[in-house]
Amino acid sequence: MKPAALAQRTARLIASHPFTTGVTLLILVLALITGPIRGPHRPLRGWLGAGAVQLLDGHWWSPFTAVLFTDDLLELIVVLVLTVALVGTSERLMGTWRTALAFFGTAVVGIVVGAVIQVAANDIGELWARNVHGLLVLDAFTAIGGTIMTASAFAGTLWRRRIRVITLLVAIMYLLYSGLPSDFYRLLAVLTGLALGPLLRQAKVSGGWLRSSHHEVRVLLASALTITAVGPVIGLLGSTRYGLLSPVGLLFSNEAPSATSVIQRCQAFAVTRNCFRELTLERINGLGPVLLSVLPLLLLLVAAYGLLRGRRFAVWLAVAVNGLLALLSALYYGILPIASARPSVSPRYWEVTFILALSTLVPLAMAILLVVFRRHFTVMPSAKAVRRYVFLVLGTGVGLVAVYVLVGWLQRDTGFTRPIDISDLFADVLERFVPVSFLRREPLQYLPTTPLATIVYHNIGTVFWLVAIIGAIPPMLGRGLRRRGTTEDAHVRELLHRGGGDAISFMATWPGNSYWFDPIGGGAIAYRVEGRVALTTGGPFGALGPHDGAIQGFARFCDDNGWIPVFYSVEARYTSLFERLGWSTMTVAEETVIRPQLWATTGKKWQDVRSSINRAQRAGIRSEWTTYAALPLTSAVQLSDISEQWVAEKDLPEMGFTLGGLDELRDPEVRLMLAVDEDGRIEAVTSWLPTYRAGIVVGWTLDFMRRRPDSINGVMEFLIAEAATRMKDDGIEFMSLSAAPLAHTAAAQEGGKDTMDRLLGYLSSSLEPVYGFRSLLKFKQKFQPELHPLIMAYPDPVALPAIGIALVRAYLPGLSMRQAATFVRGRG
Repeated sequence: MKPAALAQRTARLIASHPFTTGVTLLILVLALITGPIRGPHRPLRGWLGAGAVQLLDGHWWSPFTAVLFTDDLLELIVVLVLTVALVGTSERLMGTWRTALAFFGTAVVGIVVGAVIQVAANDIGELWARNVHGLLVLDAFTAIGGTIMTASAFAGTLWRRRIRVITLLVAIMYLLYSGLPSDFYRLLAVLTGLALGPLLRQAKVSGGWLRSSHHEVRVLLASALTITAVGPVIGLLGSTRYGLLSPVGLLFSNEAPSATSVIQRCQAFAVTRNCFRELTLERINGLGPVLLSVLPLLLLLVAAYGLLRGRRFAVWLAVAVNGLLALLSALYYGILPIASARPSVSPRYWEVTFILALSTLVPLAMAILLVVFRRHFTVMPSAKAVRRYVFLVLGTGVGLVAVYVLVGWLQRDTGFTRPIDISDLFADVLERFVPVSFLRREPLQYLPTTPLATIVYHNIGTVFWLVAIIGAIPPMLGRGLRRRGTTEDAHVRELLHRGGGDAISFMATWPGNSYWFDPIGGGAIAYRVEGRVALTTGGPFGALGPHDGAIQGFARFCDDNGWIPVFYSVEARYTSLFERLGWSTMTVAEETVIRPQLWATTGKKWQDVRSSINRAQRAGIRSEWTTYAALPLTSAVQLSDISEQWVAEKDLPEMGFTLGGLDELRDPEVRLMLAVDEDGRIEAVTSWLPTYRAGIVVGWTLDFMRRRPDSINGVMEFLIAEAATRMKDDGIEFMSLSAAPLAHTAAAQEGGKDTMDRLLGYLSSSLEPVYGFRSLLKFKQKFQPELHPLIMAYPDPVALPAIGIALVRAYLPGLSMRQAATFVRGRG
């Protein structure tokens, strides 16, 4: 960008963000005046900082001044960056005066309420309040956190949820693992912003938990797991440690006490600050123990990456690690009993124990959340991959235990602070695998004194966790985790490129499908088993017709496995074959097909489409034919936002089976047609699935359709018209607008309806208020398409209840009991 253009753009940004510009410059100037390296010096710090003592002394201005200063140069740089990014975003979302009110208002409420709670807690002798009573607060993050949380009410569905979840988690983690008054004030400011936002917006904002797609649940849970994993690092690196869960706080000390003197002076239940310090320093004396405190957290980060990729293996790995950490917290902080009897101790001991025992809740809550939402992680591990990892971890653990016991036995008389026996080694060996933060209150029985004993004592746990991390990486990258092998996937795509299928054959590549390969004709059929029903995803593909042999072969295959074969959404030309087989058939949808080579929008019937095209062009909207991989990051984020807003509006979860979601857009063979305005804002998106013949694309099928709630009317008509024009230029034979599930014009007469007709009719009517399939069919008829009936064929009418349940499970795999009750009531 040229300097002049850059200067103009910067000037426009400054003019449109006056509060952000002003407060950023104010923080910078005040830092330069009072000292950017170490912050304001005393006694100025006492006048500018906030806290319980300052407010009691009448410093009413301190909540305003405390959020304009920083403690050191690094904090100043971070504050300036976050102010520009987060406060600037807030000002763009909710305007200047609301941003100013949120910046100072949430900070003042957070600091004043926090100080009042501090004073009250200190008066009754609460331990944390007594420890931090006299501390000063200079913290711009309090105002920044409150501001962005307030602005979340003005954001779209996707970012509103992300801002709230991530901001709250970060604030809570800082309070638990750092525990300074500023962390407490910041959390209160964030909660104030959560309440203030809807008031300032003066519009209804859903207070409930809006529905999330699989993709968004993965993002949120991966973010939560990352934050809870990184949380202990806050305490590890912090200069002060007042947090309820603050782990080892003395990692970087240069002094370590004598092992013998520690054991002599820190016997069981000597709960003093000095004893904590010396036990901790001795336990972390070396690189191994330091790594042992961090490696379990790194394993959780690996699991978080797997969650983003939808790996069920990552779910159970994170559950296992968090469950272990919760169990260790419960054991070592006294929630669960242990074998040895405990003598009577002072009340202060139990107060400390109770506070520290809260560390059980964070990993336990994370594990429970992952179990509850596990259905959103659909990439299943192979049994071989799971066995390999379990054997690797268990084998490594057993081997290291054997090494520790062997070395300890060989050096039993000279390698430790006292002579030991085999029972001492077995009693102590499990603690060598436990992060030091869980051991800091436990009495030490002995410590190593020789180099060999020290290496083994301090490092077998490190080796174990390193192996657990390295062994988990291949499954997270996808090896051994798919329901089907990569060879099978490649063969399916090869068959699809040959052709011989229908317009929805490409859906065979979607997750959840299994395949039956025709050993005679060379084709294939994609299916999924729900209960005892095998539902096909369209008809056979990969070989030229007729497909009679493939259909009968698949039916025999299902019968051999005890399944009921159901051919779903197959072309009506197979009806005569199913009649010869004695099967029942019924129309379940109508595919709407356009011939691009005949595409034209002339005539009275096309008035609505022409008007939509003209309206979009007047608004400066253009079409863009692309792939997901070619999108810049900003555009990919916009697609996620559009999709999440659509999903959140529904009273039932995102549908699957023959309806793709955001994940299916990422296939490199899928094309996107975007509606983009002059500022690069995506107004709507459609995705198109290819149909091949001899390796050449001969048709495209519409799948994913989403638009912004505030986009112009007719934007979808514009996109479809643009797609038709593009396909006409490319010489495409057909353009399918796909079929709206359970919606068609060929309805049977009421008196002639059989049980399945009634069941699917009820299903269609129940889903109509939520998903609008009948309205969708009516919309597609604007384009004057050919209507091709799609049928469902099944062999046994007695199995109709099971087939109906299978269809509901296939389309709504994440249906909860509450949603099912709503659905049964017919409200959708």
